Amino acid sequence: MIGGIARASTTLLFKPSSPSSYLTKLHFLTLQKPSLSTSSSNYSRLQIRSMADSAFQKIQIQREGTTFDAYVVGKENAPGIVVLQEWWGVDFEVKNHAVKISQLEPGFKALIPDLYRGKVGLDVAEAQHLMEGLDWQGAVKDIEASVNWLKANGSEKVGVTGYCMGGALAIASAVLVPGVDAVVGFYGTPSPQLADPAQAKAPVQAHFGELDNFAGFSDVKAAKDLEEKLKASGVPSEVHIYPGSAHAFMNMSAEGIERRKGMGMPDLNEANVELAWSRFQSWMTRYLA
Repeated sequence: MIGGIARASTTLLFKPSSPSSYLTKLHFLTLQKPSLSTSSSNYSRLQIRSMADSAFQKIQIQREGTTFDAYVVGKENAPGIVVLQEWWGVDFEVKNHAVKISQLEPGFKALIPDLYRGKVGLDVAEAQHLMEGLDWQGAVKDIEASVNWLKANGSEKVGVTGYCMGGALAIASAVLVPGVDAVVGFYGTPSPQLADPAQAKAPVQAHFGELDNFAGFSDVKAAKDLEEKLKASGVPSEVHIYPGSAHAFMNMSAEGIERRKGMGMPDLNEANVELAWSRFQSWMTRYLA
């Protein structure tokens, strides 16, 4: 159920014609913000990435004549969860999320597919370029191959989660990927060209920030529209809106917080983050464990 939070409507500043165009507004809002690519922040990024990488097993997954890297962490033979990146790529933040997921009770095996094939955006312009170049239908096939890999390697049931761009893909997977047992999406909805949530076939839980202003993609209106479509699908669903939180509010690493501030999102609400993780854990345990 939605949190019942009243909010003035957000003007749609652009008409999305493709999945990636939903986030074009983000590019223009942030181009004038100071870059985080200083030598000290790059050193910090390398430290964080090194610590995160050590927790993962790097594997390769094949599909339709192509191969992509993926990163796995968690208990063997545990329920599996495919974890989908933000527009930055497979960076420290999505790896932090995957490690967190693997440590939640009763224990999960998390797998991050590298949708960008090794590329990572270090600033907004790079991330925008990478996302605009993404083959979204191919990304859905990567997700399906990741689900199949987990089921072939000890996970009886598999869910999908994702953040921002990955959140939109996670919800799309409930429509397009056979074998998905549950979905949790964070602040992202698929474009009509990619998937119609009214056709979802797996239970979906979704999380949005009340202050998120990315119209048509993750603002309150998009969240409410998603809720109505999920109701029409007939699958179990929940849509939660968090007061006082903007886009990407789950990013709680020190560098992630600074990156959000540099993009005009200074909000920080640990209570909302913990509540969202609690709801995530309950949902995935209910449908996967």
